[in-house]
Amino acid sequence: MPQPSLDSTQSDTAGSPAAAAAAVTGRSGSTFYWPMLLLPRSKRAAMFAIYAYCRRIDDIADEPGEPAEKRAALDAWRREIRGLYGGGAPSSSLGAALKGAIERYGLPRGELEALIDGMAMDIPADGQSGGMTGPALPTLRLYCRRVAGAVGMLAIRVFDRADASTEAFALALGEALQLTNILRDLTEDAGIGRLYLPRELLDDAGIGSSDPAGVLAHPNLPQACEALADLAEERFAEARRALAEGQSAGRRGSLWAAVAMMVLYHRLLVRLRARGWRDLDRRVRVGKRECALVAVRCALGYPPAA
Repeated sequence: MPQPSLDSTQSDTAGSPAAAAAAVTGRSGSTFYWPMLLLPRSKRAAMFAIYAYCRRIDDIADEPGEPAEKRAALDAWRREIRGLYGGGAPSSSLGAALKGAIERYGLPRGELEALIDGMAMDIPADGQSGGMTGPALPTLRLYCRRVAGAVGMLAIRVFDRADASTEAFALALGEALQLTNILRDLTEDAGIGRLYLPRELLDDAGIGSSDPAGVLAHPNLPQACEALADLAEERFAEARRALAEGQSAGRRGSLWAAVAMMVLYHRLLVRLRARGWRDLDRRVRVGKRECALVAVRCALGYPPAA
């Protein structure tokens, strides 16, 4: 098997490592872009590097390819991450951008590796197609902890806020964001053979199948989706409580970018529920202008209502 390349796109090899990571983030059209763009330069570079890393390993899991090749590509990134912490030189432009963030903000290696572990959960066994379908709720929560909670635990280091209440905020918000993503991307995920709605909620709704297309066509799908939306709302509420606890202890201001993400994603969840769970091809979005306005208000210390 050929050795996987860590630099798989031309843009990652052109210009400085920081510029390459920023370009990945800008092209993505992600809701995260505007809050990150308004951060101070060094923090912005670190967050762009984290986002670009997430994007790269997510693409490994999502794009066409043999499971063994995908696992090898993720293992290559695991070696790259371990090398960065072991004093080795980065072997990719993205690795160089991550190295700067690691050294400046003390990013924990375990969280960067947790992201790889989470993406590996999306890779089917050899000879199988698709990926995760109807996981048990504890499995889904582990997945959320790895692919979203880890991002939060990295981000709070960049924001200089690694205390207990901020970690609780990061983990609750990460799960809330990921559950919202799952509800937004039902059709897209089904197209690649995935279904993240947990088995318990499907059973409660009387849906015995885990086949993505069959579940999305089931008349009881709205019941399962509403139940997952309720769980997302609970996690948003937990995040707000943890944030309030930190603010009551006099720790204010540095988490404004995360607050912007909380506002924007909660608005997305509200709009998904308002649209309903029948016309799934009707995309629900938060527009660029709205993202920018929310980010600016949060940066100024006047976050809008969700």
